[in-house]
Amino acid sequence: MNTVLSKKELIKISDCLWEIPKTYRSDMRVPARLYASEKMLPDILRDRSLEQLANATTLPGIQKWALAMPDAHEGYGFPIGGVAATLYPDGVISPGGIGYDINCGVRLLASGLEFENARKYFEKLANEIYSEIPSGVGRGGRLKLGPETLNQVLKSGAKWAVENGYGKREDLDRIESGGFLVDADPSRVSDRARKRGSGQLGTLGAGNHFLEVGRVEEIYAENEAAKMGLEINKVTVLIHSGSRGLGHQVATDYIRVMNKAMPDYGIKVPDRELVCVPFSSKEGRDYFAAMSAAANFAWANRQLMSWGMRKVFAKIFGREGELKLIYDVAHNIAKIEQHTLTDADVCADKPGLNQRNNPQKSAVIVHRKGATRAFPGQPVIIPGSMGTASYVMAGTEKAMAESFGSICHGAGRAMSRHGAMRAINAQKMKSDLEKRGIIIKSGSTRALSEEAPAAYKDVNEVVAVVHRAGLAEKVARLKPLVVIKG
Repeated sequence: MNTVLSKKELIKISDCLWEIPKTYRSDMRVPARLYASEKMLPDILRDRSLEQLANATTLPGIQKWALAMPDAHEGYGFPIGGVAATLYPDGVISPGGIGYDINCGVRLLASGLEFENARKYFEKLANEIYSEIPSGVGRGGRLKLGPETLNQVLKSGAKWAVENGYGKREDLDRIESGGFLVDADPSRVSDRARKRGSGQLGTLGAGNHFLEVGRVEEIYAENEAAKMGLEINKVTVLIHSGSRGLGHQVATDYIRVMNKAMPDYGIKVPDRELVCVPFSSKEGRDYFAAMSAAANFAWANRQLMSWGMRKVFAKIFGREGELKLIYDVAHNIAKIEQHTLTDADVCADKPGLNQRNNPQKSAVIVHRKGATRAFPGQPVIIPGSMGTASYVMAGTEKAMAESFGSICHGAGRAMSRHGAMRAINAQKMKSDLEKRGIIIKSGSTRALSEEAPAAYKDVNEVVAVVHRAGLAEKVARLKPLVVIKG
């Protein structure tokens, strides 16, 4: 589908930054900005992602600008790769700015294993991981949660998992927000969502989710890598998954609620997928409490999969295979954060108010939808595809000033799933990857076609844009060796 926007509507601010001015549409409250190289623009302009970004600028209470990262592509309501912040507490909250897979995210673990010493065990490792961690559409796990235990998971997230023997206390220091959001309220999660999640803790799911064993192929910033615990040629593990059916149902439930409530608040949006309500409203507070609970479920889910990976590594490699958590980041989430705004930002949709340029910290509701928090010095994990590199980066002060402390979340799709299914021969692709030393385990041929490397943008180019823009610094590149798909 072609977008209304074309390159002539974009103002070039720098080699990596473009702007859709407020004058593009009369309903825009703030400009929209895109981080991308000129080379990437034709692909981004091919779908509706920038029109969706312009739509996001109409949200009541939005601050500074709406942002799209270089991995941007069309999503539900917001583009995937989108960031927007609304003023707390009376700005709106929009499920379309978070996504259906609440707290889909990625975590990185590293071992002391040398690649050359471990490589002969990779086929066995792949089989053991595939057996230990359930994957696939709707697939349940070995752990069945009763109502009270599920409440504890929804309330405490990864903290619950660690306290119940599924990890180490120090893991919590290496997870965004310590692995749980304090505003979670399990009572705001519907019975239908609870039923969908009760048997899925510790499971991978399907789609673009994966487990990956790799190695540190290159280090760009030795001091930062050393602080994180990354060493050249050491074996690593990536885990990419989210809140499974529970999070999807939370989004479904509250989109329905907000659709009914939105007229009561006099809110009109240019796209029904951009449904929203004031954060301070009952519907807004209830959604945030339920979203926080789903986010906690996702952090517990990744913690249990880490426990499973640690079991497998210990079985095959003994003490040398001990896995240390490097970091865990969310990339579908809304959070209340402090960011620097001016009076002009705060008054952008309130003409006539006195607008002095007076920078000060203000509380905002940051929506990250296919975007990753990148606070100064914080590790950021950017996965590629099953046949390409992944990157570890570190956030910067410039990201705090320009992007609400946010960067991209991955390579970003270049083909729709249906397009990839039509264009890509899964068996040939699997064979080609195996010739390159990458072992693939998947229960679905369809998943292999949909998630093929050719279906994604060039992760090297995406990361280069973020690095050149100064939003994050490259720390290390990881090469995939074993990939498990649902």
